[in-house]
Amino acid sequence: MTMPKPPNPIRLLLALAALAAVALAASGCGTSTADEQRGRILFVQKCGVCHAMAQAGTTAQIGPNLDDAFAAARAAGEGSETFEGIVEAQVEFPRPSTDNPAASMPADVVTGQDLEDVAAYVGRYAGVPGAAPPQVAGGPGAQVFANNGCGGCHTLAAAESGGVTGPNLDEALPGQSAAMIDKSIVDPNAKIAKGYPANVMPANFGDTLTPKELKDLVQYLLQSTQSGGGSKSKGA
Repeated sequence: MTMPKPPNPIRLLLALAALAAVALAASGCGTSTADEQRGRILFVQKCGVCHAMAQAGTTAQIGPNLDDAFAAARAAGEGSETFEGIVEAQVEFPRPSTDNPAASMPADVVTGQDLEDVAAYVGRYAGVPGAAPPQVAGGPGAQVFANNGCGGCHTLAAAESGGVTGPNLDEALPGQSAAMIDKSIVDPNAKIAKGYPANVMPANFGDTLTPKELKDLVQYLLQSTQSGGGSKSKGA
């Protein structure tokens, strides 16, 4: 019995590009401005749980590695706008769901402006040789905080972040132990901060972060909010 051959990734990209062209024409390409930095945060939170991408610092292997998926086409001369259109089309019109997450994905992972931002980010960085997460000062824990887009949702003076989706960490963390901070990261719904609804913070950081990354992040948050690090940064 002859087994069917796996889909050719280049043909798949070309087919998606054709679909993307239709989608972009229908949506009025060029009529909005995408925020790639915001797109990175959303990608880490919404897409990085399944997809590996070097610039995002994500390593999940549930779905295709996006650097591998786009590298050949990028090397052949395709541009970021083409990839942006492919991502938008793939998210808006995903292949039918199957038991194989490498060949299908749920619908509406991101929509509207969120989708435009994510698509612009992936289009800019997926498959770029040597791409890596932007380096930040503050040690390994600060890098984990940055890599995972924590500043997009939380204010933390030490990280110079001003997110308001989640609690202000400079106000919420003082007085908490390392164990309490660890718990709030891996099981955010165990104790909901006053004034914030449940299910806002991703509940999978216990899976996506390595034990070392989690420990580094906890120590960074502990030191930044309880040893004067945060207040010093505010005055900088």
